[in-house]
Amino acid sequence: AEAPGREDLCSLFPWLRWREDRRGLVPSLVAEAARLLSEGWDRAGPSGAATAMSGAAAGGEGRSGDCPAGRWAGWKLLALGLLSASSVLVAAPAAQAMSKEEKRRLGSQVLEMFDHAYSNYMEYAYPADELMPLTCRGRIRGQEPSRGDVDDALGKFSLTLIDTLDTLVVLNKTKEFEEAVKKVIRDVNLDNDIVVSVFETNIRVLGGLLGGHSLAIMLKEKGEDMQWYNGELLHMAKQLGYKLLPAFNTTSGLPYPRVNLKFGLRSPEARTGTETETCTACAGTLILEFAALSRFTGASIFEEYARKALDFLWEKRQRSSNLVGVTINIHTGDWVRKDSGVGAGIDSYYEYLLKAYVLLGDDSFLERFNTHYDAIMRYISQPPLLLDVHIHKPMLNARTWMDSLLAFFPGLQVLKGDIRPAIETHEMLYQVIKKHNFLPEAFTTDFRVHWAQHPLRPEFAESTYFLYKATGDPYYLEVGKTLIENLNKYARVPCGFAAMKDVRTGSHEDRMDSFFLAEMFKYLYLLFADKDDLTFDIEDYIFTTEAHLLPLWLSTANQTAPRKNVTTEYTELDGSNFDWTCPNTQVLFPNDPMYAQSIREPLKNVVDKSCPRGISRAEESLGSGPKPPLRARDFMASNPEHLEILKKMGVSLIHLKDGRVQLVQHAIQAASALDAEDGLRFMQEMIELSSQQQKEQQLPPRAVQIVSHPFFGRVVLTAGPAQFGMDLSKHQSGTRGFVAVSKPYNGCSEITNPEALKEKIALMQRGQCMFAEKARNIQKAGAVGGIVIDDNEGSSSDTAPLFQMAGDGKNTDDITIPMLFLFNKEGSIILDAIQEYEAVEVLLSDKAKDRDLEMESMDQKSSDNDSHNQRPEEITTDLNLGSPHSEEGGGGGLNSPEESSGTSLSLENQGSCIPKSQEASSSQISELNEYPEEQSKTESDSSPSNSWDNKGQSMESILADWNEDIEAFEMMEKDEL
Repeated sequence: AEAPGREDLCSLFPWLRWREDRRGLVPSLVAEAARLLSEGWDRAGPSGAATAMSGAAAGGEGRSGDCPAGRWAGWKLLALGLLSASSVLVAAPAAQAMSKEEKRRLGSQVLEMFDHAYSNYMEYAYPADELMPLTCRGRIRGQEPSRGDVDDALGKFSLTLIDTLDTLVVLNKTKEFEEAVKKVIRDVNLDNDIVVSVFETNIRVLGGLLGGHSLAIMLKEKGEDMQWYNGELLHMAKQLGYKLLPAFNTTSGLPYPRVNLKFGLRSPEARTGTETETCTACAGTLILEFAALSRFTGASIFEEYARKALDFLWEKRQRSSNLVGVTINIHTGDWVRKDSGVGAGIDSYYEYLLKAYVLLGDDSFLERFNTHYDAIMRYISQPPLLLDVHIHKPMLNARTWMDSLLAFFPGLQVLKGDIRPAIETHEMLYQVIKKHNFLPEAFTTDFRVHWAQHPLRPEFAESTYFLYKATGDPYYLEVGKTLIENLNKYARVPCGFAAMKDVRTGSHEDRMDSFFLAEMFKYLYLLFADKDDLTFDIEDYIFTTEAHLLPLWLSTANQTAPRKNVTTEYTELDGSNFDWTCPNTQVLFPNDPMYAQSIREPLKNVVDKSCPRGISRAEESLGSGPKPPLRARDFMASNPEHLEILKKMGVSLIHLKDGRVQLVQHAIQAASALDAEDGLRFMQEMIELSSQQQKEQQLPPRAVQIVSHPFFGRVVLTAGPAQFGMDLSKHQSGTRGFVAVSKPYNGCSEITNPEALKEKIALMQRGQCMFAEKARNIQKAGAVGGIVIDDNEGSSSDTAPLFQMAGDGKNTDDITIPMLFLFNKEGSIILDAIQEYEAVEVLLSDKAKDRDLEMESMDQKSSDNDSHNQRPEEITTDLNLGSPHSEEGGGGGLNSPEESSGTSLSLENQGSCIPKSQEASSSQISELNEYPEEQSKTESDSSPSNSWDNKGQSMESILADWNEDIEAFEMMEKDEL
């Protein structure tokens, strides 16, 4: 297109409109955005800029144009993000910049390391799939002992060479690239009788061929290299694509996990096709390569199959949590593994949703990604950790360790524009690397090694590169330098680089995977390279999950037929989901060049603090003599002395996002063998205590109704029961009284305002002591009931499982008043009502009662004048929050015993909870959980339309909504817990 004028912006902004001048999309948009924004700011500041851009969206000076207004709002954000991203190095300088000479030296070192790995592969392994660097020979499938699923990536198609093609161009090795392409065309056979992984073959081989083709045509257009090239790599890619298509022969559209390159699936010779399940990433990481193949060749079938698989995964997401599981049945669509995270099995599914939007411009992919991302940040992200959860019970962790594949996620968050959590997680991972030299395949929440291998994975280097691009902080250059030093010091061997068999001992494995050459050296070189060091503009391409390069101009090439946006048919998306779709560094780093450092600083010692080194015998002998061991029944998570004793016994505490505290015991951390024994005994006592509590009756939810003016029982709050005190199910009338806040608010010591609590229902904050102790203190002060309000900010019965308060392990028959628990959101409703109306009366009961019409009538007459004089917003303050709502299928649960590398126990920070226990063993975990095994199932409309419109909503509609709330609560009561 011609250089755009203001009236042409609508035609420019549909995501990836290629420019004849080959400056690329990003510089073009940045230049145009800069002009428009400067025009607006010159006239009227930021609002003027928005006006200027809006005017352009309308097609010029006052013209209506045909660019949809809603879509333009997103492009304004995009333009702002691109404009600020173009000056990111200026926006976020760091304290100590790396010199150009040092960057150049490190870049040259990366090139030397690549040459060492690549030349040894070509000399000792080619045409085998991979190099075995310890024995200096090639790995040929069938000639080496089977490694199980790992070998499914090998197809006797010179995997490493194909995977490395575009890396050669990025590293300015165009002559070597040309020779490699000729070797692939001449030697590689894609018609072998061998069963391969559809996922691995797609991202490594198909992606490698497409990346090689993309850069081959780029070099040919420059007129210097590859002049003989005539699309041979693309022809091979198309041939391979057709060989993968039989895998999609399922009713769901999800592909089989494996396919025979020669015989497909159905013939007896195929030796595959009986599988029933695949991983989410395996089925959801196809769209970039398959769509690129369709756009390059004009054969739409590949993109259609990949889209169908993505559509099916989206349909099968867990609707209440918007999460997906790890493995799914390819025929029925049932989730087989129902845990959810951002690591192995799911990782690149999320990556490809966002990148498919970037490459293809389909808004539905962005909407899906943002919906999933909101769920990830709500449930899985526990900064700086990313912990797997159950898709039906997202407030419960599914395991106590993380795998190394999640290291890609900070890089994806950079593309999303959510920089703070990216910095936090990346820094945590870097601390683990500094402790072990490499990132173990899996490590626990207390940063111990869970799986000790490290196959030279590149995901952490990928995130390091993207964080440097986003922040310009030289700190990430130093991180890259550390990676280079560790690779050379610990992984380098005479015939290449060897994977680590155990990061703790430094032992090697005879393995150098193809992704090491495809990704690691690409990201490390780009980290230290300046723009002038590259032969092409890297910004004109997008990285696949294997770091292969696909050109952005594919967005407008051979587009498939317009498709109906199926996402918005059943998904209400909050506009804030889109706020950070493009990084805007002017917002992310507001006048603070030390922004990234300020986020990293608190995490500098997070690993060492959580992993104290064992105390030597000499240090032990200096102790002051043994103290009585801490007993489980006496333990208080808020007692500093108890915490110090736990540390000495090798028991670590981890505070979880949902308010619980996890105990993990490792004998090697104990100060002595005797302390280790005490720690084991303490954990066993905890398990026994949990077993006793589990035998106690599981109680249904209770109700807190606000019955005073102007609520009249219409506001019903879902409350958690207590296993002590008055049984409200045996008292039909419940307990009614005005509420008062106890002093102290935590109720953990003698009440100092007993006159205020007498004959009233006391409000207390959770924390600092046992629930039973709170109950005894307010009962002694004369209260007729108690409500404990969660101190976990933002907690709500909408998202958390039902909370049940347990006793303190002692006799609680002396407690005779009713006690109920409210989450923070519901408790705030009562606290706000006290601020608004002072005298607030509530009813504690086993279920919602019909409101007293006579009382309402009488109170209404006496308060008519007051009501009419109040502002509308005072009358309806926060009433929409009264609707009871619980996660479908939620509830308590256990982390799997086999998924812990030590003795682990989770309990609420008050020491009273409803647990599940496991038999003690050398590798065990038990959850002392406050939540019953299942919870009430209630659906509640939480869409924005539920918010009260105080000025336009009639009393009849308000009453109707209140009636719906009460009906929902009654329905909840009938459901099984």
